[in-house]
Amino acid sequence: MSPESNIYAARVSALRTLMCDNNWDAVIISGSDPHCSEYPAPRWKQVEWLSGFTGETGDIVLTREHAGLWTDTRYFIQANKQLEGTGIELHKTRIPEQVLIPEWLASQAFSGKNIVNIALDGLCQSVSDIQALKSHFTDDREVRIIDVPDMLSRLWLDRPGVPDTPIFTLEDKYAGESSDSKIEWLRHFIKSKGCDAMLICALDEIAWMLNIRANDIEYNPFAISYLIVSEDDVKWFVRENYDDIGIALSESTGRLFINPEGINYHLYSILDKNNLVTGSSPIALRKAIKNEVELKGMKDIHIPDGIAMEKFLFWLDEKLNNAEEPDEWEASEQLGKYRAEATGYLGNSFETISAFGEGAALPHYCTPKVNAPKIRKDGLYLCDSGGQYLNGTTDITRTVPTGRCTQLEMEDYTLVLKGHIDLEMAVFPKGTAGCQIDYAARSPLWKHLRNYGHGTGHGVGHCLGVHEGPQEIRQNFNSQPLLAGMVVTDEPGIYREGCHGVRHENMLLCKELQTNEFGTWMGFEPLTLCHFDTRPIIRDLLSMDEIQWLNDYNKKVRETLSPLLPTKIAEWLAEKTKAI
Repeated sequence: MSPESNIYAARVSALRTLMCDNNWDAVIISGSDPHCSEYPAPRWKQVEWLSGFTGETGDIVLTREHAGLWTDTRYFIQANKQLEGTGIELHKTRIPEQVLIPEWLASQAFSGKNIVNIALDGLCQSVSDIQALKSHFTDDREVRIIDVPDMLSRLWLDRPGVPDTPIFTLEDKYAGESSDSKIEWLRHFIKSKGCDAMLICALDEIAWMLNIRANDIEYNPFAISYLIVSEDDVKWFVRENYDDIGIALSESTGRLFINPEGINYHLYSILDKNNLVTGSSPIALRKAIKNEVELKGMKDIHIPDGIAMEKFLFWLDEKLNNAEEPDEWEASEQLGKYRAEATGYLGNSFETISAFGEGAALPHYCTPKVNAPKIRKDGLYLCDSGGQYLNGTTDITRTVPTGRCTQLEMEDYTLVLKGHIDLEMAVFPKGTAGCQIDYAARSPLWKHLRNYGHGTGHGVGHCLGVHEGPQEIRQNFNSQPLLAGMVVTDEPGIYREGCHGVRHENMLLCKELQTNEFGTWMGFEPLTLCHFDTRPIIRDLLSMDEIQWLNDYNKKVRETLSPLLPTKIAEWLAEKTKAI
C-alpha cells in the first residue's frame, strides 16, 4: 500500500498541516488519557486513530520532517507490521540503546530556532512527562509547551464521547472495608501532610476509595471521574459534572496534595503552585495490600476460574483429537463462555490473547475476529486470559501442545516453566523488592542464552485493574518491597519471531513464612488453579525440587477441581496431572 492510499499516512499529513498552520515545531500524541491510565477508553485512543498501532503502550512525536512511534519490546514485531505504509518510524524502548522522547526532541535542530514550540494535548500528558521533556533542553533554547486540549478533535470528526456506563456499589461483603472507613484513613494522611484536601485522578484509586464500579473502560471496572477529599467534604466529579473539575480547582483555596505522576498537565496548570504539596499517592500501596475479605475472594474466585480453564483446555483437546481445527477467535470466545458460567462474573479482565504458532511470538498478540488463524496440529498454542468478578480479578496464561513439538519448542517450553517454578519457590527476606528476585525466573533461560523483553510479574487488583502497582517483578529498579497481602503474577516467557512463543503464568499471594534470628522470611502461595501440561517437558532440564513442585501443584489442581467437573473432564484431568 502506498503512503498516498494509507489512511494513517493521510491523518499524519493532516496533523502536520495543522502543526504548520499554528507554527508548532513538534506535536506529541500520548497513548494515555486525562487520568494517566494504562488502558484508555475509545475517546482517548489517539495513537491508534492516528497510526493504526493497537499496542497498549505507545506515544507519537511528529515534526515537520519526521514521524515516530515510541513503544517497548512487547510490541516491536506488531508495530513494524502495523506502521507499514504510514510513514511513521518505530523507536524502540526498554533496550540498552534506547533514546526516549525527551532526549530525542532535545537532539533535533528545529532549523536553529531559539524558541521551540511543542504542542500537545495537556489533558493526556502527565506533569512528570512535561518536566522530563523540559529538563532535556539544557542549551540556550527556550521550550514552549503549547497546551491544546482535545487537539485531535479538529481532525477526528467522529471521535467517541466520554463514556457513561452504569455505576454500581461494590458491597462491603466483597470489598471488606466501607468507603467511609477508607475516606477517614485518607483524611488522616492529608492532615499529616499539612494539607486541606487531596485531588485523586487515578481511576482505580477512585473506584477503590468509593467502593464503586462501572465499565467506562473495556475490561476495567472504572468510572471516568475525579475525586477531591477534604476534611469536611468529598466531591466526586462524575458524569454531568465531570468537566467542572477545572473550575473547582481554579476556585479552590487551602493546601492541596497531588501526585504529580497521576495528574494531567492541563489540570496542573490551573493549580495555585504556592498552595501545592506533591508526593506519591498513599492509596496505591494500601490498595495493593489486600484485606482478609479481598484475599478470601481472590482465593475463592480461582476455583470457578480454574473450572472454566479446564473445561476450555478439554474442549480444545477434543477438537484437535477429532481432527477439527478451531480458529483462534473461536477458542477465545469459547473460553469466555465458560467463564461466564461463574456467579459474579462481570467480563474479561483484558482482551484474551489466543495465539497459535507464530502468533504466540507476539507477547501482546491481538487475536483477529475475522479470518483468524487456525489452531493446527503439531505446535504450541498460547492463551493469556483473565476474568473480572465481584470478588476478584484473575490473570492466567497456559501454553499447550497441539500435537508433536520440535526439540526447540520443548526446550523453550521446559525452560520457561523452570523459571516460573523457581520464582514460585523463591524465599526471600522481608523488605526485598521485586527487581531483586526477577533473576529467579530468568536464570534458567539466561543459562541457555535466552531471554524475554517484558516484566516477569505485576500486581493485580481486586475487581479492579488486572495491572496495578506499586509492586512489580521486573529488571527495572523499583524499591517497593513485596509485602504480605500483595498479589503478583509470575509470567516468564520466550518468543521466537515467525516461529512460536511460550508463556506460563500464575497469580501468587505474597505472604510471611517464618521469623527467626535472621529476620522475617517471605514467599509465595499460588492462587491460580489450572494444570501445567507435562507432554512437552524435557524432564532432564528440571531439578528434583522443580519436578516435586510441579507434581504437587498438578495434584492440588486435580484434587480441588475434579469434584466440581463433569466426570469425563475429571477423568481427562486425572490423566493430564499424572506425576512425571
